[in-house]
Amino acid sequence: MDFYKKVMEYKETLVNIRRDFHKEPELGFEEYKTSKKIKKYLDDMGIEYESVAKTGIKAVIKGRGSKTIALRADMDALPIEEKAQHQYKSQIPGKMHACGHDAHMTILLGAAMILKSMENELEGNVVLLFEPAEETVGGAKYMVEEGVLENPHVDAVIGLHVDESLQCGTIGLKSGAAFAASNPFSVKIRGKGAHGAHPDMGIDPVTITCNVINALQTMISRETPPTEPAVITVGAIHGGTAENIIPDEVEFKGTMRTMSSQHRQYLKSRFKEVVEGVSASMRGSAEINMIDGYPSVYNDDSMLEFARETAAEIIDRDKIINLKNPSMGVESFAYFSMERPSVYYFLGCGNKEKGVIHPAHNGMFDIDEDCLTLGAALQALLAYRFLNNR
Repeated sequence: MDFYKKVMEYKETLVNIRRDFHKEPELGFEEYKTSKKIKKYLDDMGIEYESVAKTGIKAVIKGRGSKTIALRADMDALPIEEKAQHQYKSQIPGKMHACGHDAHMTILLGAAMILKSMENELEGNVVLLFEPAEETVGGAKYMVEEGVLENPHVDAVIGLHVDESLQCGTIGLKSGAAFAASNPFSVKIRGKGAHGAHPDMGIDPVTITCNVINALQTMISRETPPTEPAVITVGAIHGGTAENIIPDEVEFKGTMRTMSSQHRQYLKSRFKEVVEGVSASMRGSAEINMIDGYPSVYNDDSMLEFARETAAEIIDRDKIINLKNPSMGVESFAYFSMERPSVYYFLGCGNKEKGVIHPAHNGMFDIDEDCLTLGAALQALLAYRFLNNR
């Protein structure tokens, strides 16, 4: 079967599905209408499904064997006001599909249309995973805990993300770590309040905080190998009420991003030592709250090569781009990649001629909808080749 030619029969349908999702965006674990719409499409195709992780869905296309591949799409939107003016603009004030999850769901449904039509030819099963709350707490974690990778036992997982920096018609592949691990943190620096004219009578938490933040940056510049990507960003500082009052406390918040588990653990340990050490040396104290956010997304070498060779059946090899650098962003697909051999690739959705140039998480973000058919065809072909030829 020519998978791309087949999916082109559904092009208009897929565009309409994507625009419908786009008009009614819902935030994490609020995807009730979205979930209902997906279930309706699955019912129409005769695909069995169950609700998982509150608003998520696990569906199964049953073939003739026990081998199983899972395809994943995320569902949630972002709390962003859409600025673009088009007929499918978000109808929900303050909410927008600004990260392409509307496209991801549409692509997965398109792949399902193809695979369901040929289920008697499949030497195994295809599990369709619609994940809620990717942008917030990571619905994948809850899906894994609820057993979506069993019954049937999933052998591998494949995911994708639209990427406006890549031209529509291309895909990007990154070997090894593709996304960073995250560690959000908040720190309270405690001192002793005093009059601004008499700093000697107090312990200034503002000054301590400045020194702490500067010292944290040296962990990246002087304690992390230059070849190992890592970031510590402080995004918020709060403290004080007036220009002539030294406050008792200052709080700052931020995020730490790392690639390897080794450096993640090292920097977590050093973070505590630096914050507490600098604070104590300046007569203050510190209260640290750091949590483990998403782990790093790691592409299995074998699965990556499988994706590369399979993609070459649909697009020219010069349109399969080897990405040199990982993203310092995070992606909850990591919870799947920790459990099973996985590959996560980037689907080009940019097009300067059509004005599709704005980055994700932006009120002007959009996609070249031609990426929907390529994504659906590629996901379906990957599932078919994994079950029947790999």
